Formats: sequence, C-alpha cells, structure tokens
Amino acid sequence: MSIHEECGVFGVYSDTPTDAANITYYGLYALQHRGQESCGIVVNDDGVFVSQKDMGLVGDVFDSSVLSDFPKGKMAVGHVRYGTTGGTNRANCQPIEVNHRKGKMALAHNGNLTNAYDLRVELEMSGAIFHTTSDTETIAYIVIHERLTSASIEDAVNRAMSKLEGAYSIVLMSSTKMIAARDIHGFRPLCYGRTDDGVYVIASESCALSAVGATPVRDILPGEIVVFDKNGIRSIKDHCGKAKRTMCIFEYIYFARPDSVIDGVSVHSSRLRAGEILAKAHPVEADVVIGVPDSGMDAALGFASASGIPYGMGFIKNKYIGRTFISPGQNERLDKVKIKLSTIRETVAGKRVVMIDDSIVRGTTSRSIVKLLREAGAAEVHVRISAPPFLNPCYYGTDIDSCDNLIACSHTVEEISDIIGADSLGYLPIEALPELIQDSGICSACFNGKYPTEIPTDTRKDRFERRLSEKNKK
Repeated sequence: MSIHEECGVFGVYSDTPTDAANITYYGLYALQHRGQESCGIVVNDDGVFVSQKDMGLVGDVFDSSVLSDFPKGKMAVGHVRYGTTGGTNRANCQPIEVNHRKGKMALAHNGNLTNAYDLRVELEMSGAIFHTTSDTETIAYIVIHERLTSASIEDAVNRAMSKLEGAYSIVLMSSTKMIAARDIHGFRPLCYGRTDDGVYVIASESCALSAVGATPVRDILPGEIVVFDKNGIRSIKDHCGKAKRTMCIFEYIYFARPDSVIDGVSVHSSRLRAGEILAKAHPVEADVVIGVPDSGMDAALGFASASGIPYGMGFIKNKYIGRTFISPGQNERLDKVKIKLSTIRETVAGKRVVMIDDSIVRGTTSRSIVKLLREAGAAEVHVRISAPPFLNPCYYGTDIDSCDNLIACSHTVEEISDIIGADSLGYLPIEALPELIQDSGICSACFNGKYPTEIPTDTRKDRFERRLSEKNKK
C-alpha cells in the first residue's frame, strides 16, 4: 500500500476577460505538492468551456503552446490530483465538465466523500450513467439533480450539501458564476483572495494566491458557500455551525506548503512548534539536528531551538523527484528514495545526529534515509517524528484505506527503531496535537481512531472499479 495526499483546487473569477488560463497555470504550479498524478484547466469563454486535462505534472501537461490555445475568459477552474477514490487514469482527471438541461458546469474537488458509494448506487438505480470512478462525479450528479428544481446553481449546491458527507472543498463554475464550498467539518483547506486589478482567486492554499499576485482575503468557513458573479460576492451560511470544525491536522504536519496560512494559522509556525514539543518530549544528547526535506525542515529548526543542539543542513533534495508519498508502487518508492536525497557528509560524519521527519508509515523510507546517514559516517542516528504513529485508516482524503502495512499497527516504538536502524526513536505525543495550531478543532482520526463522521461501508480506493468488474461478470 502506498500513502498519498489528496488534491488541489483553484479558481479564477473576473468581471472582464483576463488571462484566466495563465493565472490558473501558475496557481496549480504552486499547488503541485498536493497532487502529482494528473491536472486540468477549464476556461469559461463567455459561456463556452475550453479545457485541457491529462496525466502528469502541471509543467508537462501545459506547455506554452497548450496555454496559448486557451482563449481569454472571465473564469477558470483548475485541479491537481492524487485520487483517493478511483483509479489512476485520464478518465478521472479533473475538473469534471457536465452539460445539463440548465447549462454547463465544471467542478474541481479536494477531499473524500464518506457516503460516495451509497450515493452512487442510489444514483445508478435512478438511471445515472457514470463515466469515471471518482467520487467527484457523484458530487456533480447530486448538484445537477438539485439544479433541475432549484432557482440557481448556488441553491442547488446548498441543497446538495445536505446529502454529501465527509470531506470536500469544491470550486464549481457555471456559465455565469463561480462558487466555492467547504464541508461542514472543514476537513480540507479553502481560501480566496483578490489581485490589484480586481480578479478573485480561490485556492486550496494561500501559497497559490501569493503565486499569482493575489492578496488573501479569508478562508472559506466550514459549511460555507461563497458565490462570485456580476453582482459581487455573497456568502451562504445555512450549513455553518452544523458540526464541530475538524481540520485535518496532517495538513499542518505534512500536506501544506510551509508558506501557507490555513484557517489563520501559519503552517511554518505549527511545524516549529512540533519540533519544540519533540525536543521536550524526547530529549537526546547529540551534536547536530537535521531535517528531512521538505516537511521535516521546519520541525528540525524548532527542535534545535528548544534543545540548544545546533541545526545543520544534512540533506540535499533532488527537486526534480516527486514526493516519496506520491510514488505508486513499493519498488518505485525504494528506487526514488535512493536518488531523491543525498547527504552532506561534512554535517553528519562522526557526529551524533538527530534526524527529524514528518512521519513513519511503513518504515521502508525511514530505513533507507537512516542508512544514508550511516553511510555518510554518522556516529549515532536518533529519529524524531513530528507526528504521532499512524494507527488507523483515513476516510477524508488521505490515501490510507486500511491498517495493512502501517508499521505502528504491528510493532512497538522500540521495534520500529530497530527496524529502521535508528539508535532511538520518538514520536510527537498525540495529546500535543492541538498545540500545533493552538486549537482543539482538529481531525486526528488517523492517529487516535476518533472519527468525526460515520465510517464508509466500503473503504477500498478501487471500490467503484471493483463494482464495475463484478457487474460485468454477471
């Protein structure tokens, strides 16, 4: 099993035609860390939708010739994907486009519906024909179904949200409106900003706003719908306050870029705090503190500051290799670890090293990294992890659909330390998680098993593919 993150969404709205495709391109580039499987852009040219979607990174799918083919438009929606429901194929690329009785719609989604399977079965029984195996198409069908009897697209989204369960941050484009919506728990981030020339930008993270020159305005609230159209901006809060906010804490630990601010909290600052907490919870005598790029770097700075042990640059990362979490297949993971990182021998040779990383999932990556340090001459390697042990599946957009191969489910901390070849190992105490963001409104179910929603009836990522296969055998 490979563990991955979810997706990134991006939207552009302007009162006048603008280079919407180019703005979206740069925004998706800033969100590339959230999904490296596929990407797509749909531009609204006065009601005509022009799109390009394909497998691969943003820079591979959208070269200068592709971007020049897009018309100027008042709106655009973009998406970078790692799918947590549905297979890895072009059919599941987003944004999803739909032509329906009352117009057109393009939809980009970040998260994972916990009732997607049940909704899909219900829709199929009513005659719906699905073209993908992602839960995003389920959202699209629900919205369209409600649109047929609603006065507006925002009313349809509002009614659809009463049926959707789980995690979803959505950017939706109709012929005349742009809509942003966030689930009632606020599992996944979503915010918007404004450029100096009046273009509104919606993004999964604030780093994407900065990348296109937009000043952040605010985060979309859990349960909120924000509408952008010729009449300005308006908010619908019918679903706000219906559930306790449970923001995914792993957004702060790993997913988000350190220069992002999510729900008013700096990701960089939260990681510094994690390092400081680690230093107090698991002190060690050592000569240097190093971080594993990228997510471990900030926590390493915090550990060094709190412990008084000097911080050093221990690794150089090959920037052209994707994040290890996003490598499909164990053999490919191992190959990538070998070429992804190289050690700076001068920093670690003959020294007692504290190595800070964001997580241990299976242990294979950690073992390879510790081995790199040993080969570079480290006298001791003490591993400190800025998250608690993974013990439970995630149903909200992180690709952990079972406990299989989660090393902490079958081994003690001491055993894991031996397996990865460390001299000692310490995890972030689970009770310290709220301290990272100075707020208890978090989801930490992957660590403690306390889920804020009902658990899905079928949790397999490929459940829709399996269902199709089973039907074809009949």
